Amino acid sequence: MDRPAPQGVLARRRALILGGDLDGFADLFAPHGVIELPSAPPGTPVRVEGCEAVRAFSAGQATAAMRIEDMWTASVYETTDPEVLIVELETRAVVTATGAPLSGPVRAGVPIRDGRILLLRDYWNPMGLADALRA
Repeated sequence: MDRPAPQGVLARRRALILGGDLDGFADLFAPHGVIELPSAPPGTPVRVEGCEAVRAFSAGQATAAMRIEDMWTASVYETTDPEVLIVELETRAVVTATGAPLSGPVRAGVPIRDGRILLLRDYWNPMGLADALRA
């Protein structure tokens, strides 16, 4: 059975997130896949472990403080491991409470094996959201 290449998995992730298919997004993760948010603001988990936990976390994000309107890949860096990518994304969002625009870079390290995300280590600037909420 052919497995999607890591860049294909990332393209699918983008389509699912922009389409609001959070169950489909969670299904991209391996059963023990992990989301890590090292710069998460207080009240947001730093680590979400397991496909079903990713599903629950993603469902909670559907009512979060921002709505992602677009995201695109600025750069992809391949590593010596063909299943590990470093990705630079740009994201455009809207703060749901105020309608204020929010945009900025996101950096992520993403190991993908057999077409499933093992780890999404997502580095983003939570201060941009805090600033937009105050605007």
